[in-house]
Amino acid sequence: MKYKITVNNQTFEVEIENIHARPVIARVDGERFEVMPENGNQAEAEKEAGGTKNIAEKKSISQKPVTAAAFSPNPAISGNALTAPLPGTVVDVFVKPGEKVEAGQVVLVIEAMKMKNSIRSVYSGTISEVLVSPGQSVAHKQALVKFADLGEAAWI
Repeated sequence: MKYKITVNNQTFEVEIENIHARPVIARVDGERFEVMPENGNQAEAEKEAGGTKNIAEKKSISQKPVTAAAFSPNPAISGNALTAPLPGTVVDVFVKPGEKVEAGQVVLVIEAMKMKNSIRSVYSGTISEVLVSPGQSVAHKQALVKFADLGEAAWI
């Protein structure tokens, strides 16, 4: 659903994926943000999502959006880490530190809800550190492996 939001006297068109999800995923000018509303505003947010579009368009907030990296459960994440796309349990790890990987290569397998999910590298480069081991539970966006050097990225 799209809203017009005014922040510091600037109007932005914001697309909300699911107003009921926590954190709320919002896209502003193509950039993805995760926002955690305060509990007191939840009823108002649900009311706006229910169809009172005029109220949503005139709503003015003063807080700046926070980028997704600020909500990461693993503070070790940086731009050179492969992160978990879903929570689950690590079943197999196919790489070791010092090993070269290609973009698209299966790095490890995470089991979630009795389904095994092959996690592929989005980068080509050299693994500097493997941060998980088989049997370990991982959270969404938790760093799995770190790269020493990055090559080309692939959007698989």
